[in-house]
Amino acid sequence: MYSPFLLDDEVLYHQWRQQKLQDYPVYLEDLIVEVRDPRHLTDAEHQAMLARCRKANMVIYVGKTGDDPDRSIPHRMAQQFGLQHLDHNWLADDDGLTSLTVAAAESGAREHYIPYSNRLIQWHTDGYYNLSEQQIHGLLLHCVQSAPEGGENRLLDHEIAYLRLRDQNPNYIRALMQPDVMTIPARTDGDTVARAENVGPVFSVDAVTGDLHMRYTIRGRNVAWKDDPLTREALAALGDWLEGDSTYIFRGKLEPGMGLVSNNVLHDRSGFTDTQDHRRLLYRARYMDRLVGTSIREWLA
Repeated sequence: MYSPFLLDDEVLYHQWRQQKLQDYPVYLEDLIVEVRDPRHLTDAEHQAMLARCRKANMVIYVGKTGDDPDRSIPHRMAQQFGLQHLDHNWLADDDGLTSLTVAAAESGAREHYIPYSNRLIQWHTDGYYNLSEQQIHGLLLHCVQSAPEGGENRLLDHEIAYLRLRDQNPNYIRALMQPDVMTIPARTDGDTVARAENVGPVFSVDAVTGDLHMRYTIRGRNVAWKDDPLTREALAALGDWLEGDSTYIFRGKLEPGMGLVSNNVLHDRSGFTDTQDHRRLLYRARYMDRLVGTSIREWLA
């Protein structure tokens, strides 16, 4: 397998690095594509979105649907990029989408989880707790209603995170590729194990495609890290960079009719405030597919 993300090929890595950084987006506006109807992209709209995903693993679309709650919008958008295998996580709605809004006190399990609250969510990739055969490669967010105050996101291409750490110290990548570096504790429901303990790497390389995948959370309560000096040093370097002012970290807020299509890039969310008549609602769709047309295989060819 050939891949620039394997540590044993410095020549290939530097070739990829040069191409990756050439004309890389500088401003959030560089990631934005205006579309008429996200359910039915024109060829030009699709190509413009795909070009940004190939470069930065993400694109933000600005559609004209406003606060239309039509759930087919994210479904159809995803299908146009080859995303088919939805992760029907246990708190998702019947159609596989997850309605991200503040849960009422009597809503059951959702009220106990941060995505269904107005609290900030720290840096993570989606589905970092999933088993290896259920990893999340595609992530789509669609905004129906934004919060009157707060609810901004920071976004970071996971390939840039890899690049930055490898340039700083290749051993940081080696540490974060260890198969036992990251342990997600089991989730229990009373006396029943609802989700088994999950042990795996932060960075991994697909054995077939050579694509890079990242699973990560900065939240200490949700993860147990391998306790060795190099791992601690690598995590500290990543954490320091995520909280810095790098131009590679994009900051913005999805407004009604806007959405994010990505290869599950790193992201967070600031806390927000709702009002009685204005409640934040985003649809989230997680896929076990990568966006078609963005594989490293195309660059290698």
